[in-house]
Amino acid sequence: MSGNADELNSSANAARNAASDAASDAASDTATDAAKNASATRVPAPAASDSEGSAARFAPTPVPAAADVPVDTALSRATRWRAALAVYREPPVLRMVLFGFSSGLPYLLVFGTLSFWLRDAGIDRTTIGFISWVALAYAFKWAWAPLVDRLPLPGLTARLGRRRAWLLASQCLLALAIAAMACTDPSAHLRTLVALALLTAFASATQDIALDAYRIESAAVAKQAALAAAYQAGYRVAMIWSGAGVLAIAAGAEEMHASYDYGSWSVAYLAMAASMLVGIVATLRAPEPAPPNLGELFGTTADNAHPPPERGDSPAPAVPWLRVRTWIRNPFVGPFVEFFVRYRAQALLILALIATYRMSDVVMGVMANPFYRDMGFSKDEVAMVSKLFGVLMTLVGAAAGGVLSLRFGVARTLLVGAVLSAATNLLFALMAGLPKSVPLLAAVITADNIAAGIASSSFVAYLSGLTNVAYSATQYALFSSTMLLLPKILAGFSGLAVDTYGYPTFFVGTALLGVPVLLLLLLNARATASNSLSATAATVTNAARRSTAPGRGHESSGA
Repeated sequence: MSGNADELNSSANAARNAASDAASDAASDTATDAAKNASATRVPAPAASDSEGSAARFAPTPVPAAADVPVDTALSRATRWRAALAVYREPPVLRMVLFGFSSGLPYLLVFGTLSFWLRDAGIDRTTIGFISWVALAYAFKWAWAPLVDRLPLPGLTARLGRRRAWLLASQCLLALAIAAMACTDPSAHLRTLVALALLTAFASATQDIALDAYRIESAAVAKQAALAAAYQAGYRVAMIWSGAGVLAIAAGAEEMHASYDYGSWSVAYLAMAASMLVGIVATLRAPEPAPPNLGELFGTTADNAHPPPERGDSPAPAVPWLRVRTWIRNPFVGPFVEFFVRYRAQALLILALIATYRMSDVVMGVMANPFYRDMGFSKDEVAMVSKLFGVLMTLVGAAAGGVLSLRFGVARTLLVGAVLSAATNLLFALMAGLPKSVPLLAAVITADNIAAGIASSSFVAYLSGLTNVAYSATQYALFSSTMLLLPKILAGFSGLAVDTYGYPTFFVGTALLGVPVLLLLLLNARATASNSLSATAATVTNAARRSTAPGRGHESSGA
């Protein structure tokens, strides 16, 4: 949270150290590794008109000469591991912990924690189930993501920049909405509380849109896994605070009361509203990322023969209807068209992978808490093992996923995460056939949450690498919404599946949901390799043509 100059200096020093360490390791890398690193960055490099900071951020890292590489491969591997771990000391990564906390805080306040409050207030389960649809705002945030990506906020964008302006506005709205929920008793004003919960979910989803864009534009694709791991660390800490923390505050405030006490919940939610100051302060102290090159976004066309805007303002053709069409096309249609044009036939394969990658976890997760209760575990046991210890294990997995992605690449870590996520569901099937055991519960949750952390951090890095910086907010919102929609729909039938087939069969079925994911990962890897070879061949051919063109001209003039 230091000043801009200190952060830039720290980042530059860390980058120089990492480059120096990497120079001692390149001899052990094969040409395949170099090709893999070259193709991993899917985001187009900025044009020559971009600032030096933006160009340095997205430009590929040069490969050191073989003469500079030591022979000791063991030392080389140790150096590479140190370089991979050093990224967690860089200011952008540390800052992402605070932003992750701000992002994770509101979710349970409109979902799990809110359901507990409503039930405590005497609201029936059917109504609580319908109210949980409030959280679907997160699955449809792509609908207003183009506005967050393109629309300036009066009085804020000029001072803070487009990303921090939307971050600050959404965070302030969140603090106010959560405070308003604290001042509303659901037993007397249920509709008002639901409306405020919907406003909180909308503001939270808006914050996520702006934050995803900020994260993507703050570092190179190679470091997105570390940013994702730091983000998840803050996110999980916030979920502990907004879950177990709210219950602890409410229980402490109603210590002298035997029944429902609205005042205790009010105190707890006011504490959550005050906790949004973490995100607000982080936004005010953070630097605005360098704006991406918008020339690709506003290329000269027959309908719009104007130069690309410098600050992201929409170009204005002379004909009014053309101006409206351009305004709609640029922020709303452009992100989707650009994605399909860039990936062509592979685009549908990528979307299929996004829609199914977390399906095994999400479908199983809905029945996790009912399973614990049916197994005879007490609330204290579940809270201690699942809500506290389990979250810590997720943090360990997220950090491991970031390190593994930096060391072995995002694609390989994605495959490992998919295998582990599906395999750990089989442990729940095993536990369902055994007597109640707290140590066994802790062991299963440890394995499951570490696997989920590895899969989550690598998947976030993968999604970040798919975006074009000109449309980062809109495209990432589309990807993250696609990730949730199908699993959420299928998860609605999880209770019926358990009632029909029992817990062991259900858990085995959720593990089998991971098999199509493995197939899609392999197909995507093959398509990516094919596209990379084609791009490399085209580059070599064009370079050969350019190198021979002056010679032919000289021979022609000499004759």
